[in-house]
Amino acid sequence: MRKGAKRKARPAAATEEAAIKPKATATRAKRVKASQPQPEPEYVEEQRNLQDLWKAAFPVGTEWDRLESIYQYDWDFSNLEKEFEEEGGKFHGIGNNKVYLFGQTETSSPSQPVLIPTLVAVVAPRPPSMEIGIRSVQREDKEIVPMRQMKMDWIPYIPLEQREGWNSERAKKFGSNLPQIFVLGCTQRKAGLKQMKEERWMKFQYCMPYLMNPNEEEKEQSTVMDILFPREPQAPLFVQFDWEFDEVEEYTDELIKAEELSEDKKEAFMEFVREEVKKAKKKIREEREAKKKLMEDPKYQEAKMYYENMRLYKIYPVQTPNTPVIEMKSKYINYYYGSAHEII
Repeated sequence: MRKGAKRKARPAAATEEAAIKPKATATRAKRVKASQPQPEPEYVEEQRNLQDLWKAAFPVGTEWDRLESIYQYDWDFSNLEKEFEEEGGKFHGIGNNKVYLFGQTETSSPSQPVLIPTLVAVVAPRPPSMEIGIRSVQREDKEIVPMRQMKMDWIPYIPLEQREGWNSERAKKFGSNLPQIFVLGCTQRKAGLKQMKEERWMKFQYCMPYLMNPNEEEKEQSTVMDILFPREPQAPLFVQFDWEFDEVEEYTDELIKAEELSEDKKEAFMEFVREEVKKAKKKIREEREAKKKLMEDPKYQEAKMYYENMRLYKIYPVQTPNTPVIEMKSKYINYYYGSAHEII
């Protein structure tokens, strides 16, 4: 630049740009790490001491293909639990007696055929029976067999707080008050039914707990009997004959007159009816003799004392908004037990 010349001024824009440009040595701001949301504490409902008692009792006589449907609902048997645990309950303070429980099922109503589990409680010093009855509406005959033949037995029930791993003050409290509890269990598994013959498989569905009822009154025997007379090549003739009021020949003549029986079959029919009546009367006579002989057996007297001193309760689940409506409650238990003393 020549001497005495003036210096040119720097453009204002350049000056401002230099002023706002950050220095290379400026410190970079630290990144703030976002905190992870903490999961809310999970609430687990405390299990009740006898909460699974109703499930431990096998529902005897229920169809195997419907067994699983029972457990699709969370049935509430807290009423049964209270009878054990609360002062004044039916099973609280029963001395040397024990409680024997077995399960059954009933349908809620004809319009809603849902299986409802029920329990029967027998309060007594010993098991009501070590036998099981096999009987159905379709089967006229009935069997009484040892429980173990059908893989059933009375199994001790251990309350939750007395099982291994539980050690609390509540366990001591409830353990001292609860009587011994036994449930009728079954070790037969559904998968094993596939290898069974149909006759044995069906027996499981016809099972019902057996109890000798010495106070059962002798039922009045009907004198009306079914007659199924074979007459090939025609179909058998089905009639009902009352040996108290019907006379064989007169009854036969009426059938011939009504053209239900041909004349040439008259003698054969009358002989057949007389034989059937003789068989029926013999069966009734044998049953009466067996009853008389049974009454003389010391075991009968023992059973009579047991029956008179035991107590029977039938337990229905508590109605909840999440379970089907129970429209009817009945004291009836089964053919052998008759009816309960009380419904819970």
